Amino acid sequence: MADEVRPGTGEQAKRYALAQLRQAIARGEMAPAQRLVENELAEQFGVTRASIRAALIDLEAQGLVERIRNRGSRVRVVSVEEAVAITECRMVLEGLCAAKAATLATDGQLAELTELGTAMIKAVADGEPMTYSELNQQLHTMVREFSGQRTAEDLLERLNAQLVRHRFQLALRPGRPQHSLNEHLAMIEAIRARDPQAAEQAARAHLTSVIEALRD
Repeated sequence: MADEVRPGTGEQAKRYALAQLRQAIARGEMAPAQRLVENELAEQFGVTRASIRAALIDLEAQGLVERIRNRGSRVRVVSVEEAVAITECRMVLEGLCAAKAATLATDGQLAELTELGTAMIKAVADGEPMTYSELNQQLHTMVREFSGQRTAEDLLERLNAQLVRHRFQLALRPGRPQHSLNEHLAMIEAIRARDPQAAEQAARAHLTSVIEALRD
C-alpha cells in the first residue's frame, strides 16, 4: 500500500479511501464493532479527514458501517438473525447465478471450476479450513462472474461484505468444511453438466445448509 499513488483530496481520494475501507472490512482486518477514527484513517490512507468522512457515509449506506451518536463510526455488527435474512436473499441470487453459469460458461471456465473443486477437496483432506474458506469464496465469485448477471453480482458483493464475521466463524467450526464440500461439488457438477435447474437447486441447498449452521 505504501508504494501506491494515493490522491490526498477530492473525489478520487474519497473513492480510494472507500475502496481501502471496504477491502479491510471484507477481509476481516477491521472487526465488527471496531471504532473507525477519522484522523487515524486519514493518516493511514494518506488522504484528508473529509475524504474519510465521505467514505464512511457511503459505507453506512451500504450497511458496512454505523454511526453512533456522540461516539463516531464503527464497523457494523451483524446479528445472527440478520445474517440469516441476508443469506436468504443470497439464496435467490446465488441460485440465479448458478443457473446462468450452467448455460453460459465456456469450456475453459468449466475447467477452472473443476480445478477449483479439486483444490477444495485437497484443502479439506489436509485439514486447512482457512484455505478451504478462501477457495469457497473463489468458487462463489467465479460462478457469479461466469453467470454474466452483473446486477446479481453487484448485489451479492454488497450482501457478502456484511457476513465476514459469520463466514470466518463457520469456516473454523469443526466438521463444517467437510459438510459443505459435497454441497459445493454438487454445484460444480451441475454447472459442468450444463443443467441450470440442478445448478440452481444445488446453490439453494448449500445456502439452506449455511442458514441451518448459522442458527446452530
